[in-house]
Amino acid sequence: MPTLSQWLQTCPLPKNEARLLLQHATGYTRAQLITRDGESLPDEVCTALESFTERRLNGEPVAYILGVREFYGRSFAVGPAVLIPRPETEHLVEAALARLPQGGKLWDLGTGSGIVAVTAALERPDASVRASDISADALAVARRNAQDLGAAVEFARGSWFDTDRPSEQNSYDIIVSNPPYIEAGDAHLTQGDLRFEPQGALTDFSDGLTCIRALADGAPAYLKTGGWLLLEHGFDQGAAVRGILRRNGFVQIETLPDLAGLDRVTLGRKP
Repeated sequence: MPTLSQWLQTCPLPKNEARLLLQHATGYTRAQLITRDGESLPDEVCTALESFTERRLNGEPVAYILGVREFYGRSFAVGPAVLIPRPETEHLVEAALARLPQGGKLWDLGTGSGIVAVTAALERPDASVRASDISADALAVARRNAQDLGAAVEFARGSWFDTDRPSEQNSYDIIVSNPPYIEAGDAHLTQGDLRFEPQGALTDFSDGLTCIRALADGAPAYLKTGGWLLLEHGFDQGAAVRGILRRNGFVQIETLPDLAGLDRVTLGRKP
């Protein structure tokens, strides 16, 4: 049986990934991997590590193997039914929270694993937060995250504004979404982690703007006067999204960059 140190040295994966898998299999912290590096690995742990390594070598995302991914300083459950949380979406959350009034109402459409809704509910317990998704499997993950993290979120199932729990019109201060925005045929869909993520959460199977048009068209009916629509989108879609919001009557339209300086979030206000 190899020791922790020997397994790390012989594992064919990048060292940071190997350490994450070893922590997951053993339950040890990063520090314990160092202080206990001479310990022998039990057979069952070796078997689990062989499986994890093979899955990763076949391209499966580390987050799906571990079953968790950190977002906004919290650990969220993830799986093949939902997108893997990405740091760029923290800009969407921050922009929404900055515009959410005391005691306000927020609706996260296409919630996936629930990272936006759950984070908003935890950061702003004074607010009322609603989350919806067309996928029952995604909603199951989101509900689990809300329960595990102690977030008060109302969930509904449906396609955008058409849900099984109708919502009151003209009642939301914030409507927020990270919708499918990758254009059909984009090479990225066949590369890296994206190969394993739910395609319907990544692409609209069209020009990448279909869902954004639907959200911009439907949001005014549910926003209060002065309420905000905030949308995450691709780095090259800022101008197109601003145009869509303008055509749907929004004002104070602005595109916010991510840390790399790329267009990432476009927002507009209901006049």
